[in-house]
Amino acid sequence: MISVEFLGPIPEEDMQLEIGDLGALKAILTQKESLRPWLPLSAIAINGVLVENIHTPLRDGDKVVILPPVCGG
Repeated sequence: MISVEFLGPIPEEDMQLEIGDLGALKAILTQKESLRPWLPLSAIAINGVLVENIHTPLRDGDKVVILPPVCGG
């Protein structure tokens, strides 16, 4: 099982899922109306490492974090 955490202003609770790669995660997340505006803008980290490959495999115990863009001042 993997955990998925949403940071910043993304209005979602953390999730626990049984999936095999980021492509499967994307398919699940795009079904949620509240996430659709954020997904194209957000970075993804697996166990603290930014990834871009949608085919990146996920293993039991992985922590995926969805990181929305932020601005500071």
